[in-house]
Amino acid sequence: MTFADRAEAGRLLAARLEHLRGQRPVVLALPRGGVAVGFEIAAALAAPLDIVLVRKIGAPWQSELAVGAVADGADAFIDRAMVSALGVSEDYLTEETARQRVEIERRRAVYCANRAPAPVAGRCAIVVDDGIATGATMRVALAAVRRRGPARLVLTVPVAPPEALEELRSECDETVCLETPAGLGAIGYYYRDFHQLTDAEVTELLTRAYAPPHVQ
Repeated sequence: MTFADRAEAGRLLAARLEHLRGQRPVVLALPRGGVAVGFEIAAALAAPLDIVLVRKIGAPWQSELAVGAVADGADAFIDRAMVSALGVSEDYLTEETARQRVEIERRRAVYCANRAPAPVAGRCAIVVDDGIATGATMRVALAAVRRRGPARLVLTVPVAPPEALEELRSECDETVCLETPAGLGAIGYYYRDFHQLTDAEVTELLTRAYAPPHVQ
């Protein structure tokens, strides 16, 4: 399946999540791309939309290849097998982790402004991204959300390789994924429009989602 864009992927996922409507869902999206997917899910389920600030730690020569990830207020996850296979140095990991923490703080200031985080404790937390490659970023996101005490934790993505999805099943209570190709390639291959969202686009979507009253 090829999605027209992230909005279409979000609407298709929302149809698969209808069974969660009565479980007081809250949608937590990974910026930037996940916000466009999560916006549609939140709108369909009449749920609050918020973000999970996670940044991948990319390989030195290929920033999109994750060797780890770090979340706001959480320890970093490092894929030691990947680090060893690629020969990534500890100095690089330390420096890149610090750089990504700075970026997380910058994004918090830009995206969240003075809005309070959506309540998660005791609710059904739906964690959303526009796709999974290695799973490192999503693993950290799920762990960060789990610490906030949701009653149920649901991983939701349009596309992910089966092996990454299988490894993440133990980190959540349910997984919902539309496409699980064995040879994933790049996530962008599964979208006709996969443009890089700007900070302004993310902020606009969050503002639009925050404006109307939500079912609490």
